[in-house]
Amino acid sequence: MLTILGFAMIATFLVLIMTKKMSPIAALVLIPALFCVAVGQGAQLGDYVIEGVGTLAPTAAMLMFAIVYFGVMIDVGLFDPIVRGILRFCKADPMRIVVGTALLAAIVSLDGDGSTTFMITVSAMYPLYKRLKMSLVVMTGVAATANGVMNTLPWGGPTARAATALKVDAADIFVPMIPALAVGLLAVVLLAFVLGRRERKRLGMLTLDEALVTDPEPETVLVGAGGGDRLTKAPKSGGAGTGGVDGDEEDAEFKGLDPDRSTLRPKLYWFNAGLTVALLAAMILELMPIPVLFLLGAALALTVNFPHMPDQRARIAAHADNVLNVSGMVFAAAVFTGVLTGTGMVEHMADWLVGAIPDGMGPHMAIVTGLLSLPLTYFMSNDGFYFGVLPVLAEAGAAHGVSPLEIARASIAGQPLHMSSPLVPAVYVLVGMAKVEFGDHTRFTVKWAVLTSLVVLVAAVLFGII
Repeated sequence: MLTILGFAMIATFLVLIMTKKMSPIAALVLIPALFCVAVGQGAQLGDYVIEGVGTLAPTAAMLMFAIVYFGVMIDVGLFDPIVRGILRFCKADPMRIVVGTALLAAIVSLDGDGSTTFMITVSAMYPLYKRLKMSLVVMTGVAATANGVMNTLPWGGPTARAATALKVDAADIFVPMIPALAVGLLAVVLLAFVLGRRERKRLGMLTLDEALVTDPEPETVLVGAGGGDRLTKAPKSGGAGTGGVDGDEEDAEFKGLDPDRSTLRPKLYWFNAGLTVALLAAMILELMPIPVLFLLGAALALTVNFPHMPDQRARIAAHADNVLNVSGMVFAAAVFTGVLTGTGMVEHMADWLVGAIPDGMGPHMAIVTGLLSLPLTYFMSNDGFYFGVLPVLAEAGAAHGVSPLEIARASIAGQPLHMSSPLVPAVYVLVGMAKVEFGDHTRFTVKWAVLTSLVVLVAAVLFGII
């Protein structure tokens, strides 16, 4: 019964948010509460929620201070050179813009944190998509899928969890998988190329001047990080001319990050770069818990770049909207995960799936694990899958001579899909900053993310990695 109710709860949640019958926050809270009562455990709802909140509180704290830290870094101009390089490549070509989105997301993903990747990628690319009237779900879908492939880095989380759960070395999991993951990343770039060509066909090839004068009405265009920077009004088009605005001003506006914003701190560029490198190095080396590192980093960045209290308050207020939206979503997700775990639904669902595997598939348990990693890491947290389900799958594989390393390698194939799961806090940073409905993002992205995950899995099989 718990198995059926677990799947029914997840299906109900997805249907309601994809059809926009409920907001994600409301669905994350009300649907599990209703199902908790339905299984006869309504009296324990408070305990489940508090336990879920306690589990996700460090994640919420990390996201809060990470948004402030990287928001400040965007404000002061740390990422402007990277953004300018990508935008010079993109120009006003929709195809190049989508490919540039994939490349930028993949590069920034090297730090192992999805929230950071999405904040930087959206801040850089959002103005381009808006000015050219490109589909914003293309941006979120490509960014999430690229980040999902890169999320398999040993310091990204899933690989480390698999190594811990099966008591193997993370390097022995990741290094042999590099060729398959490279093929997956190539598939994302190819997907970006195809989607970009489709956008180019829909919108046409534009020159920079044409892109700037296509809007019949003035449009407010975000020129910096989500929720925090100055807003600039786009000029009203005036026939074939430039609307009375000189080319330099148009070029500056089109670049997205305002080169004249008052928050820039060019003299502190190398301090900010060094601080960011040190912060990422400390994360990788696990010198301190990540929430503590971002808390310290945000405090130091604010103090050095904005020594006056009114300026600090202004920067915090500028990013408060993102902080509130994301942290609120995380705590709402705590209700969902708390009920899913506390009632035993996750455990029963996992046992049912493992038990449904035919005995004849035993020698192919690595492939089975890879296939199961797609739905399981989408419908449950990475912790639930890697620490709850993966050991069972590894034990079943060992009985047929399949090594734990093969099981572990196959288990990370589903990460491109996992990064669009409603249980991943970072995805709310992505859709929130891009001003995209979560349901729209899900409908568009899931099919491409599944395809990318299968490409990684098939490549791993063909290369003899699993």
